[in-house]
Amino acid sequence: MLTALDHVQLAAPPDAEDRLRAYYTGVLGMTEIAKPPVLAARGGCWFAAGPVHLHLGVEADFRPARKAHPGLRVTGIEAYAQRLQERGADVVWDENLPGHRRFYSEDPVGNRLEFLEPYEARTP
Repeated sequence: MLTALDHVQLAAPPDAEDRLRAYYTGVLGMTEIAKPPVLAARGGCWFAAGPVHLHLGVEADFRPARKAHPGLRVTGIEAYAQRLQERGADVVWDENLPGHRRFYSEDPVGNRLEFLEPYEARTP
């Protein structure tokens, strides 16, 4: 029986770790977590924010995920979108999901990320 989602893995091109670290820690506000040594030798990096874990793994024939994406739940979505924009990330709002406020952005290697907040969870 499934009990939880442990992590989402996205692909990245070789030698992109510094750009990924700058984005996922500096822009999104996540914390880098250490990879086990045997996996660290493969490159890539892992990030967490509370129970949310994203793994970025190196793929030699990298193509960014433009349709497939993680949906990341946030609180205070307008302020979070402003944070991303102030740090140079594009924010594209989409009002097509009933009951939610959401936007899309891309990480520095072109992977699509969705950020959403249910209307009932929004603070006044």
